[in-house]
Amino acid sequence: MRHALEQGNVMRAAAWLLLGVFSGLVLDLCAKQLLQSYSLIQFVVVRSSITVALMLFIAPRYGGLTALKSKEIGWHILRAVMAIGAMFGFFYGLANMPLVNALTLGYTAPLLVTALSAIFLGDKVGWRRWSAVIIGFFGVLVMLRPGRSELTLAEISVLIAAFCYATQAITTRRLSLTESTMSLAFYAVVGPLLAGIVLFDPARHWVAPDSIGWVLFIAAGASSIGAWVGFVNGYRAVSPASLAPLEYVALVGGAIAGYLIWDEVPDAWVLSGAAIIVASGIFVVYRGESREIEKD
Repeated sequence: MRHALEQGNVMRAAAWLLLGVFSGLVLDLCAKQLLQSYSLIQFVVVRSSITVALMLFIAPRYGGLTALKSKEIGWHILRAVMAIGAMFGFFYGLANMPLVNALTLGYTAPLLVTALSAIFLGDKVGWRRWSAVIIGFFGVLVMLRPGRSELTLAEISVLIAAFCYATQAITTRRLSLTESTMSLAFYAVVGPLLAGIVLFDPARHWVAPDSIGWVLFIAAGASSIGAWVGFVNGYRAVSPASLAPLEYVALVGGAIAGYLIWDEVPDAWVLSGAAIIVASGIFVVYRGESREIEKD
């Protein structure tokens, strides 16, 4: 009976996580299509505005507006700055490189989280996980092709975005004991929105969206909420080691979508690098969970 209940919990958690993965992929597809016709600044402002509006709409289910109160404003400001780097960096790269390439480089974030947690949180990272981190970054070099003279600005932007996202994850661990889930998500969206408003110049950045454009903007904002709800509910019920491999389904979906929509075909270097990064990321999560079990 207990085994059946545990299996049911895993299945429900997996369903939530797949919702998050699917929603995140929908966001990336909408973003890539929109960024062909609209500026990055306009995309960030419109998408973030829709996301904030939807967050306020569902806020009563997550503690209401009182859940946004915080005594850790300084930390939220840091997270907002990192969110600005993550959003602008990733979507700039997404607009200027194949979808699967951007997703693969973005998935270096779990490796960076492991390295940063050892440096800033004092987590004990054994030689196995350090080896996996190093091998994962070797996968990045493979993907970017040995012997190339320089990185493109798009590649640099996505790697910076991965670092910012990893830093957000570290600060989330610092705040998770005192802050609500809603506040952690809300201020991370408000940061890029405010940055976009400051940078926004209607004469340069605004193009009136047509009906298809508005559909894509709304889908991008709604899928952001879907990704947030899916990941929160998925990882709340089941250990990361059990579900983390499902996140890499987005790479497969991204490769298929890139081929069908934009005729993007990943070459052998990209596929080889992606395989190394994915394998390293899964091992890091699995090994980290094994260490927690051993402690217990």
